[in-house]
Amino acid sequence: MGNRLSKIVTRTGDKGTTGLSSGERVPKTHLRVQAMGDVDELNCCVGLMLVQTLPDSIRTPLARTQHELFDLGGELSMPGFELVKESYLERIDSELETLNETLPPLKEFVLPGGNPAAAAAHLARAVARRAERAVWALNADETISPLVPQYLNRLSDYLFVCCRVLARQDGGQEVSWKRSE
Repeated sequence: MGNRLSKIVTRTGDKGTTGLSSGERVPKTHLRVQAMGDVDELNCCVGLMLVQTLPDSIRTPLARTQHELFDLGGELSMPGFELVKESYLERIDSELETLNETLPPLKEFVLPGGNPAAAAAHLARAVARRAERAVWALNADETISPLVPQYLNRLSDYLFVCCRVLARQDGGQEVSWKRSE
């Protein structure tokens, strides 16, 4: 990491620009900054999940996910660097397989809610989808590693499966969508 902040109030962003890790300044409205912000928000949502009552089978992988998301944000802040590894996707795929084994087939759409942990997971899932869209928008302008959007796509799937598992904690159930009549 090149630059460490020794103070938080720098005033360098007062005119609508922000600095990338390369030292380059870009508008705060830049697609790269949008993607970085969405990934940061996603990491906050994962943190919100981690303060809920969770089984270790979800807590441990989520704790790892926070570090991987920080790597992903770092990659976005350093054009040309690749920090996201194929092993991150392999880990998520393995976690998905394990959690899916415990669930019945999905028969209806699932609404966000059920309990605080499931609701937090639904929020994280929705933010993961937005972060993925932001990364794809950036990729339309600047080529980025294909592992970045793939990671976010897999993570949103993983978070959805977490929603299903968490809704069932302590005898709970998922909230199924019922068509309006």
